[in-house]
Amino acid sequence: MSTTDMSMGKIIFYEDRNFQGRSYECMSDCPDMSSYLSRCHSCRVESGCFMVYDRPNFMGNQYFMRRGEYSDYMSMLGMSGGIRSCRMITMHRGQFRMKIFERENFQGQSHELMEDCDNIMERYRMSDCMSSQVMDGHWLMYEQPHFRGRMMYLRPGEYRSFREMGMGNMRFMSMKRIMDMC
Repeated sequence: MSTTDMSMGKIIFYEDRNFQGRSYECMSDCPDMSSYLSRCHSCRVESGCFMVYDRPNFMGNQYFMRRGEYSDYMSMLGMSGGIRSCRMITMHRGQFRMKIFERENFQGQSHELMEDCDNIMERYRMSDCMSSQVMDGHWLMYEQPHFRGRMMYLRPGEYRSFREMGMGNMRFMSMKRIMDMC
């Protein structure tokens, strides 16, 4: 049996670099930050973990944020438009399980994962991963082998088409469980 730890996280966003300017504290999901800040150039994660997105409604490029200070977030990660939305990641305790598919709509070669996979090409001889079903746990999928490059956060659910989720030009080559990271 799996459980999810609902303990709160807290992230503070600042309009300017080095934690200057107006700020906005967030302790849950925020689909559109534009009503709180006109821009975001730095942030501080005081507790928990968050995914931040460069477009509203949890779309676009995603970045995993754990406890720490990010004094010049845009330069550090190459975000040109700043942070537009964020999602708090609740910690999962228990089993991790997901199934990855080579093509959209759960078609083509498939494999079930219960642990991190640093290279799907080497381990499964899969040249691409375009859909998945997450049964248990929270996962990060990476564009390059060995957990590098752009990433996408997946929580339990069905993901029929990464392309339709705004990830059309990305090929996912490694997957990592989010555990003991926050």
